[in-house]
Amino acid sequence: MGNIHRFRRRKSSGRRNGRSVLLSLAGAIILGGAMGAGSALFPGTAQATTARFGLCHTGGGTNCVVDGDTIWMGGVKIRIADIDAPETHPPRCAHEADLGNRATERLYELVNRGPFTTVQPGYRDEDRYGRKLRVLMRKGQSLGGILVQEGLARPWDGSRHPWC
Repeated sequence: MGNIHRFRRRKSSGRRNGRSVLLSLAGAIILGGAMGAGSALFPGTAQATTARFGLCHTGGGTNCVVDGDTIWMGGVKIRIADIDAPETHPPRCAHEADLGNRATERLYELVNRGPFTTVQPGYRDEDRYGRKLRVLMRKGQSLGGILVQEGLARPWDGSRHPWC
């Protein structure tokens, strides 16, 4: 028989550490892969799309890529929850501008490559700016994870780090 562990709830500071964010994201990714386009058990947790996306950089849009970790989809602004990409408006240095533009272009290619599913991670629905937090999945693979593998983004660890 295994050991029994008791867990106490700690008072939250409103921020999660990187490990708990990654564990929540891992659960969302596993759940999203198992659910496909949705589930009667968890309505609204995952949503599939076949939309075509343009580039919008700033301002609102119907289906467009803002930067390497933000899109508009169906009039809703979505922050890709499992990554942090370099800023493009405004970048803090030339290196960040270049990497941010490359991440934006690559995300544009990825979302237009075919249908993908948006999965709500278990820890929060929205960020402090009102953007929906979602992981973008295609055939069990995170689109944000592709950006990380290609060196165009970092895994989200709960806080921003400088690119310059």
